[in-house]
Amino acid sequence: MIIYKPTPKITAMTFDLDDTLYHNWPYLVEAERGLLNYISERYPDSSHLHKDDWQQFKRQALRDDPTLFSDMGELRRRVLSEGLQRGGYAGSTLKKAVDDCFDWFYYQRSNFKVSDAVATVLAALAKKLPLVAITNGNVNTKQIGIDEYFQTVLKASQNSPMKPHAHMFDKAAALLAVPRKKILHVGDNLEKDVWGASLAGFSTAWHACDRKMDIRSEPVRVLPNLEIHELEELTYLV
Repeated sequence: MIIYKPTPKITAMTFDLDDTLYHNWPYLVEAERGLLNYISERYPDSSHLHKDDWQQFKRQALRDDPTLFSDMGELRRRVLSEGLQRGGYAGSTLKKAVDDCFDWFYYQRSNFKVSDAVATVLAALAKKLPLVAITNGNVNTKQIGIDEYFQTVLKASQNSPMKPHAHMFDKAAALLAVPRKKILHVGDNLEKDVWGASLAGFSTAWHACDRKMDIRSEPVRVLPNLEIHELEELTYLV
């Protein structure tokens, strides 16, 4: 643990999920690859579309509706709808196809369990203080085995802008009902998590599990209170 700034007595914690509690990218890449194969097999009229085509649909959807930057689920549905329409699917057939492909992807995207070490730390913390998850993503916390540790899981959406926007931090603070400085937000991104939570009045701990942690090589807008290399170190604070 590296201490950058004094930290008050912590009475609640909030957690980012992707790349904080598990390395997200490999699961996401595998689910993306599998989705293209699934579409080719189940919806062959759209099988002529390549990865670049789907990326173009994504870019266009974001240009048409920038609120989709905060809603990965709705963005994926829009992209799937565009691609499947290009294959001639329409009406109720299109809706069923979009739902089917989305459900397949969402399951595969969350088709893993967090490590026993992470689950053990969360269980220990949850016995001592309330925990809330705050994520820009849309992982299924029940499927990956951590839902029971959190009082609630806040996910970015079109009506709930992604971090570093204050919206989800404010919702967490209202739910936890403790002084904001006594809420420790734990996350891997020094802008979205550390800077965003700091602006919202939270204390912060930087922890990344997807890369070697070296603050000198990161885009720092504000220093965290703490730098945590092993998640277990959080148990020393309670």
